[in-house]
Amino acid sequence: MTRLTGSALRLTVLIGENDTWHHRPLYSEIVHRAHAAGLAGASVFRGIEGFGASSLIHTSRLLSLSEDLPIAVVIIDTAPRVRAFLPQLDDIVAEGLVTLEDCEVIRYAGRGEDPGTADTKGKRSL
Repeated sequence: MTRLTGSALRLTVLIGENDTWHHRPLYSEIVHRAHAAGLAGASVFRGIEGFGASSLIHTSRLLSLSEDLPIAVVIIDTAPRVRAFLPQLDDIVAEGLVTLEDCEVIRYAGRGEDPGTADTKGKRSL
């Protein structure tokens, strides 16, 4: 597991729910590429309303527009690792917004893991 504490970089990719890459949801492609690149983590969040460069409001309140809701893919890792990943986004994100923000990681631990007490097999040590 990647160890991550202290200064980090948050990459946020804002796209539409209907955006695809080779017939696959674009958000899924981004997450799988981030995983393959060994980044610390990625999460996808579905918005209930928003608009972007097209100025068209997408909302879950109108049935006709609820099919292309906003999606945010958030990836956090060290600055060098996130910046090394950016060229992959250039290849697949045609429309949307990509931002970078400095952040500080306070805690990064897997399910049932206490940082500093787990051995290499994920079992707790005494």
